[in-house]
Amino acid sequence: MNTPTIRRLSTLLTPLLLLGACASKAPAPAVYDFGPLSAIQPSAQTTPMPSALVVADVSGPASLDSNRMVYRLLYADAQQARPYAHNNWSVTPLQLMSQRLKGRIAQAGVKVLATTDAAVGLPLLRLEADDFSQHFDNAAHSTGQVSLRASLFRNHKLVDQRTFTRSTEAPSADAAGGARALAASTDAIAADIVAWLAALPQQ
Repeated sequence: MNTPTIRRLSTLLTPLLLLGACASKAPAPAVYDFGPLSAIQPSAQTTPMPSALVVADVSGPASLDSNRMVYRLLYADAQQARPYAHNNWSVTPLQLMSQRLKGRIAQAGVKVLATTDAAVGLPLLRLEADDFSQHFDNAAHSTGQVSLRASLFRNHKLVDQRTFTRSTEAPSADAAGGARALAASTDAIAADIVAWLAALPQQ
């Protein structure tokens, strides 16, 4: 094989080799959840909680009914939610929040029932998520933002409604840090909801 031919083959193969190298360096896909439900410290709250409560699954926009992990670059375009390319939630954010909030309410000593098991006369807690995303103030700093509206009903009448919002600093400016921050924000809102329920009249 003569030298010109070798050069032509080299020119054709080089881009393919570079593409192969780039593909081999792509980050491995990762799947995240909130981790195990940790124990909570005993509360000094003496106000009685409901003995039983019907807790509906968290509802929300279609963007939260997907297992994509999303973030917002507040310093570039805060109105655009961008999905991570190689990272996802194990289930949808709505499911993650439903599981965690029900678990935390149960830890407070309340018997948590599903809407399909609802008994006549039991209070009903409805939860609607407005925001669940990682917000980047700059390329090196982000927070996990969760905003959720809780409505308590008794005998089909609204007792009280409140919106809870929490922001937790991410330990790292990536998907792993965002997952930890969003889990922490959800846990903080769960504690807020428990305190709110305890402060409401039980009848």
